[in-house]
Amino acid sequence: MAEHFDDGKLEAAVRDLAGPPRTPPTFVPTPSGKYNTSYFVDGWARPMVLRVAPPDDPPFHLFYEYRMMRQEPGIHALVRERRAAPVAEVIGHATAHPALGRDAIAMERLPGGAISDRRLTKAMFREVLRQVGECLARTHAITGEAYGYIGPHRPMEPQKEWDAAFHIMWNRLLDDIERCGGYSAQEASMMRAHLDRRMKHFRHRPAASLLHMDVWAENIMCDDEGRLTGLIDWDRGLWGDPEIEFAVLDYCGTSEAPFWEGYGRKRDTSPEARIRHGFYLLYELQKYIFIRKVRGGSSKGADAYRRQALEMAAELFT
Repeated sequence: MAEHFDDGKLEAAVRDLAGPPRTPPTFVPTPSGKYNTSYFVDGWARPMVLRVAPPDDPPFHLFYEYRMMRQEPGIHALVRERRAAPVAEVIGHATAHPALGRDAIAMERLPGGAISDRRLTKAMFREVLRQVGECLARTHAITGEAYGYIGPHRPMEPQKEWDAAFHIMWNRLLDDIERCGGYSAQEASMMRAHLDRRMKHFRHRPAASLLHMDVWAENIMCDDEGRLTGLIDWDRGLWGDPEIEFAVLDYCGTSEAPFWEGYGRKRDTSPEARIRHGFYLLYELQKYIFIRKVRGGSSKGADAYRRQALEMAAELFT
């Protein structure tokens, strides 16, 4: 969904967020980022990244994505306060900035780069994953009083129990997929019934942990020596069961042995946890039906994810 913005408009926005530049400013699109439009910004007292949200158009977003950038400043501040992970300082943020017509955030530029763009030895890669495990263990130790997507974007009502929150999340996601034609009404109904029949397995009362929900190669940054320098893109942050974070890590290939060494705790492998894991994996997988169809404009790509999700559900739940 990356867009192009005129340098004059970008400068106007950064002036409001960070003050006047010291030298002629430059704006270079970042190589990563598939949802927001981001730029490396120079010309101010320190290098920055400017993130610009996509158009404020509800039909083009999953329910939890709509205006989700608005929760990033608070999450960054909390993670930095607890020293849970290397996270950029937010220098300024704006809701629907008049120069851009979008929500925008200016933040410090962290050293290093995404591990997807770096040539790491096997030992360096393992060490980065170990450090990611340490950071997520500290992040998951940050707990709240309610469950769900509960930031200022308010895509759902906060819930007192995780099972109620996940039930809402699952069904809202299916609403989005059915609305765009990714699932038929019958297929969506079947997916809803799968969860309804197994809700007892979600009443295990986990803490309402802060979850990143998007830890993959483009959002993990390190330097040339393999030291972790940043975890970025916290806008999908969720408060809930750490097991759903583990499922995202499984899907993205991040939950290798070094990660668990750093995390310092073993995951639950009980039969009930395996059932939850199936739903959590499907929650991650099914979103791509919507993303490919609505934002990617690919019915063929969406149908491939649809078939994969239905096959996975049939294998897990019948």
